[in-house]
Amino acid sequence: MKKIIPILFLFFSICFYAQSTFNITTKKGISKKGFQLRLKSVFDDSRCPEGVTCIWAGEVSATIEVYKEKKMVEERNLIFNSENKAENVRWFEKYFPKRIKGIGVVPYPKEGITTNPKKQYLSIVFID
Repeated sequence: MKKIIPILFLFFSICFYAQSTFNITTKKGISKKGFQLRLKSVFDDSRCPEGVTCIWAGEVSATIEVYKEKKMVEERNLIFNSENKAENVRWFEKYFPKRIKGIGVVPYPKEGITTNPKKQYLSIVFID
């Protein structure tokens, strides 16, 4: 029985390692090749909270700031939903040459829990 736990751990480690994605998440900003992206604010979050059944998945609107060498290059309001995912990915890829699998605002809302705006941040998943 004691040997099965390390074997399972090794199996799951290999499975996760074999995937060719990696995730960058940070509260202060996401930086790559001289650029830093920062989640300035979330001004609308209508995503369907965990624990609730919804007809519509919803969306989150946020202001993203882009800095290069501590100077603001761009500030942009983005709407994250399934309809404009490709458009958002193209915008982020201007600053990150790697292919992007997904972008989102974390944490995802939960039923009955108010999200603290100071704890929200960007999550970008890259395809290696």
